[in-house]
Amino acid sequence: MLFDALLLQLGYNATLVSIGAALLGGAAGITGTFLFLRKRALVSDAVSHATLPGVCLAFLLMVSFGGDGRNLTGLLLGSAVSAAAGLWCLNWLTQRTRLAEDAAIGAVLSVFFGFGVVLLTVIQTLGVGRQAGLEGFLLGSTAGMLFSDALVIAAGGTATLFVILLARRALTLVAFDPDFAQTQGLPVGRIDMLMMGLVMAVTVVGLKIVGLILIVALLIIPAVTARFWSERSEQVVALAGLFGAGAAYVGAALSASAPNLPTGPLIVLVSFAFFALSLVCAPQRGVLAAVVQRRRFQRRVHLRQGLLALAQNQPIYEALTLRLLRQAGLARADGVATDAGKARAAKALRDEKRWEFVRRDPANETAAALYDGLRAIETVLTADQIAEIDRQIGGPQEVLL
Repeated sequence: MLFDALLLQLGYNATLVSIGAALLGGAAGITGTFLFLRKRALVSDAVSHATLPGVCLAFLLMVSFGGDGRNLTGLLLGSAVSAAAGLWCLNWLTQRTRLAEDAAIGAVLSVFFGFGVVLLTVIQTLGVGRQAGLEGFLLGSTAGMLFSDALVIAAGGTATLFVILLARRALTLVAFDPDFAQTQGLPVGRIDMLMMGLVMAVTVVGLKIVGLILIVALLIIPAVTARFWSERSEQVVALAGLFGAGAAYVGAALSASAPNLPTGPLIVLVSFAFFALSLVCAPQRGVLAAVVQRRRFQRRVHLRQGLLALAQNQPIYEALTLRLLRQAGLARADGVATDAGKARAAKALRDEKRWEFVRRDPANETAAALYDGLRAIETVLTADQIAEIDRQIGGPQEVLL
């Protein structure tokens, strides 16, 4: 079943949900990257919770005029108005009062969501027809999704991606360094509002699939996941879109193959699986890479200390140090240096004396700052500079290895 779902072989509705979810996931991942880099991840939480009153009020308004209260376009318009109001309140509180942004987010989030829950309860107790499924906007619900619903979601995701494509340079510059962006003549305030508008658009579009409670995960987790794999902003943005689209597509496929499981939570769980995999396996910033780098660093320290011990005819008591020297062909089993070991040990001791001279000389302050006990001096100073140091500290003028 899952394989068929991944290949879009489970029917029309499952195909609509999977494609729509993938477009939404890509848009959410890319949009969330700028929010994450701007260090305003919690804003998405406030915006998402602020949509609930709009959904409920739009439902009541459509029913009062005799329409279908579950019309997705109407509900999304209502949620957009409510989210915009929440965003305006958040900006007003942070700019016109002494409240910090996190406190303002907490206030907006709790008040709007509380009001929405009250309205949702009122709707359920009124006995108004066609309210079934309205609570699906909390956690997402794709059961019975129509072509028009999928078209709205796909169009919203595509439009968001198009706007980001046009404004990506300005968004990136403001996300990394708003002060520098302002000196370049960029309207930082308007770009911030554009960023918040994109977050609001993704949040509103994603209500049907992921729900207002979990949409923040789809905005932030792909961006955090992508950060493990690259240091370049363009690559992080692209990877976040791929991770978001992939998580949404696989989560929708899982939900289609197991209809009793909700789509939104499955998408979030798949996104977290990508995050956990990246946390462990990313080549530069992952846990395994950190463990490998730490072990390599420890081996280099042991080898360096062993060479210094050999150079000064000191006994080597550390078993790991002796084993590393033996593996490198620098010492025998009894701890006596080989010919290659003697040469390496002499150079290691000579380099220590060179570094001591460099660290005492104010003229070499920049080079001295790079000393970490392991760095080869040849990577910092030129051959002529090292020769001059050797002349001043005395001793043999050896050929640099």
